[in-house]
Parts: sequence; structure tokens; C-alpha cells
Amino acid sequence: MKSTFESLGIRQTIVETLAKYGIVEPSPIQEEAIPAALEGRDLFGQSQTGTGKTLAYLLPVLERIDASNKDLQAVVLAPTRELGVQIAAEIEKYGAPEGIRSLALIGGAAINRQIDRLKQHPHIIVGTPGRVAELIRLRKVKMHLVRTIVIDEADQMFALGGAKEAEEVVDRAMRDRQLLFFSATLPAEVRRMAGKWMREPLELNIDPEQRTAGGIEHIVFVCQERDKVDTLRRLVRLYDPKSSLAFVNDLDIIAEVAAKLQHAGLSADALYGDAPKQERTTLLAKFRTGKLRTLVATDVAARGLDIEGLTHVFHLQPALDADHYVHRAGRTGRMGRSGWSVSIVTEQEMFIIRKFEKQLGIVIRQKAMYKGKVVEPHEVRSGAERTGTKERTSGGRSGGAGDEARVSENRSGEKAEKREPAAERTSGVAQPASVGLQRRPAEGTSLRSATGGFRSLGAASLRNEREKSVPPRPAAAGKERAGERDRDRKNKGAPRWLKEKRDRDPST
Repeated sequence: MKSTFESLGIRQTIVETLAKYGIVEPSPIQEEAIPAALEGRDLFGQSQTGTGKTLAYLLPVLERIDASNKDLQAVVLAPTRELGVQIAAEIEKYGAPEGIRSLALIGGAAINRQIDRLKQHPHIIVGTPGRVAELIRLRKVKMHLVRTIVIDEADQMFALGGAKEAEEVVDRAMRDRQLLFFSATLPAEVRRMAGKWMREPLELNIDPEQRTAGGIEHIVFVCQERDKVDTLRRLVRLYDPKSSLAFVNDLDIIAEVAAKLQHAGLSADALYGDAPKQERTTLLAKFRTGKLRTLVATDVAARGLDIEGLTHVFHLQPALDADHYVHRAGRTGRMGRSGWSVSIVTEQEMFIIRKFEKQLGIVIRQKAMYKGKVVEPHEVRSGAERTGTKERTSGGRSGGAGDEARVSENRSGEKAEKREPAAERTSGVAQPASVGLQRRPAEGTSLRSATGGFRSLGAASLRNEREKSVPPRPAAAGKERAGERDRDRKNKGAPRWLKEKRDRDPST
């Protein structure tokens, strides 16, 4: 018998709100985490991306909030601004009908405005660890009544250096507070560090052997390094996804990749991790609404993003490791939907793909593009061989002395005449080769080659013909011209009176 949200302990009004958004059955991670979290236990929750981890911790948090009490009761920490805003929107969606107030405290936003909003006494705050810790130091956020602290994308938060601030937030809460750690990947070092803060945590690991969602198809295309962006362009045109992410590792090339896609007429833009909050918010809003179809980003910028209808993830550069690949690929194929994770690599980078296959227990199939379709690599080779065979066959039928003459003419127009067949074609009439060689064409005309084309006389030949037609100058005329040149040389730069004198009397 399948579980329901009601059977897991979620109140009816929240269940009805979930149904409005099409969520009627709990996912495996929700089924395991909700009852344990409602009991107040500390949790390590690990599951594939797109399996509903946000609601797995959010629903029990909302269930335990006392809306009649105006004190702060729960804190959710997220490693990035985008993820924090996303979580805050989920809290608003399911908590507002219950009278639960929430507030997002995101780094990069105006802190004075956030301080003003804290006067509304939110029951839950969602924020980045740095900003939340800063407001705690300013005594604007009071942690002494906080019962639950959630750390989402825990591995990324520790990797980005947020461990110190997160520890500061945890230390300011109640002694018997509850800690919930959730992520698709929880490395041993993260477990070790978080274990210092937790009391007998329950570890939930859904399908540990399957670290990526089952609905994702993993594909790889091989090309030269210089052709990667062009391959991405062709793949975007071929698949024509309504929404796709293109991942890169280097910040330096994000703008270049986005610009090249835009130049090709594609709807694309770049998402920077350090861009101003308003710029990022506007860009993501365009992406969510379909006004922007391809977003170029790094792992940090796109971590935790949940974009409705995102079908394709492109890896323009291989992920740094298997965990990063899991999070990248998890942007698609969410909640049982289908998706495509497409890697674009060089031959030298294929060993990374094979390593991911072994570590993640998946199959990444190599594909190729041929005549506007995605095909198996051997189909491209066989198609190329068939094309080559046709070209060789057609060349054999029309080959012969004429082809020899054509090739020699392309290399050297002068030598083409010597390698012509016995009869030369001139004006469409066959004549003996000796006649054609003895003829000298008039100036400005051209010779017709054996292939029916024309070969113009060279510049040197035309100059020789002109020189022969011009009679030689008398010696006296040459001396006269030399004298004029000598006078011009002497006059150069001289005053006018001296020039006039020299013109009147050439001997001066």
C-alpha cells in the first residue's frame, strides 16, 4: 500500500495545497524523511537530484511551526542566492495559506531593507550563511528559540567556504535544536564535520547504487577542442530544447560561449555567480518563463536550480568529478520526468567520461551527428565510405587523358598544352595538336584548354607583345629626356627666380 502525505503526518490543509500543484504522492525520500523529521531527529538525507528533497525537509518544518507564536522558529541555509530564493518561494507557496510568515536573507541584497522586514517577525528565514551570520552578530536575528536548522546542498556549502558561518548559526540556536542535512552527494568529510554538531543522526540514502535519476539519458559527442562551441550550437539546433543549461568550468569563456550562440541566432545568455542580484534575478525570470532558452553557467551559478521544463543539460567542459556530474545532470529529469545529459568532449577527455560511468554505475553512450540526425558513430563512417565509393566510381567513368590535362592545367597553365591529347579542342572543332601549338593568339585573347575552359595570357606575355609592337626611340630623343630630368632635379626646392632663370638658360 502506497503512503500518502496524510499518513506521513502532514495536516489536511497542507495536503490540499500540495494537490493544487499536482503533488499527490510522496517520493521515496519524502516517505522516509518526513516521519523521522516530525519526531525531531537529526537527519542526513541523500537522494538523487530532482527527487523532492526540498519538500522532504520543508513539509515537516512547516508542520511543526506554531503560527500563533511570532518568534523565529526555523532557519534554512542555502549555498547560493538562487537556491535561497527558490526555497523561499516554496515556503511562501505552502506556508502562506497556514499563516506562516517567511523571509529571504540573501547576500548581495540591501541589508537595511532586510532588517526592516525582520520587524514583521517571520517564523522561518531562508538565507545564505554569510548574511544570516552577519545579522545574528548585529542582533537582528534572534536564534534562542529556533528549533530546526536545515542545511540544503550541504556539500556545496562546505566547498564554498560557508562552514564557519554555518557553525556560527548552529551554535546560536537552542541546545536541543534539530539539524537536517540534505544533498544529492554527502562526501565523507562533510559527514565528519557535520557529525560534530548532530546527535545520533539518522542516515537516509535512497537508492545509493543509483546516484542519477533513472529518466536521464546520458550521451557523449566527440570533437576537436576548437569545434566544441560549434558542436554545441548544432546540438541546440538539432534537439531544439525549450529550456537547456550549458555548463562550463572556466569563468573566462562564459561570455564567449554565450556570444557565439547569440551570433548564431540562438536565444542564449550567461549566468555569472558574482553578477548583481537584480541582474541574476531578471535573467533567471526570463529563463523560467521561456523568454530565454539556453543558459550558459558554471556549477556554482546553477547549483540547486529547479527549472520547470528543463529537458537538456550540455557539458561543454567535463564536470570536475562524479559528484559535480550528478548535480549537473540532476537539473533535468526531475521527479520522474525524462531528460538528456549531453557531454561534448575531445578524444583525450573520453577517459573522464569512462571514469564517471564506473563511479556512478551509468552508461554514457557515444553518439554522432550526420545529415541533421543523431546517429551511432559507425553510421557516420559507413556513410562516409559510401560517399567516397560513389566519388571514385564517377571519377573512373569520366577519367582519362582529359582529366590528366585538367589537373596539369590547374597546376601550371603553361604545361597544360604539352600534356593535351592528340587533338586539341578549339572553338568546338578538333584539330591536330601541332596546328594548335604553332598558332599564336592575338593580344588580349585566350587559349581554350582541353577541358573546354579558358586560359588567359600571362602579364609577362602581354608585355612582351606590346614591346615588340613599339618602335625603338632614337638616341637623340633619349638624351633630351635625360636633360629634362636633370633640370627637374635641380629645380626641386629652388626659389622661383632661379627656376625661371634656368628655364630661360638651360646651361645654368
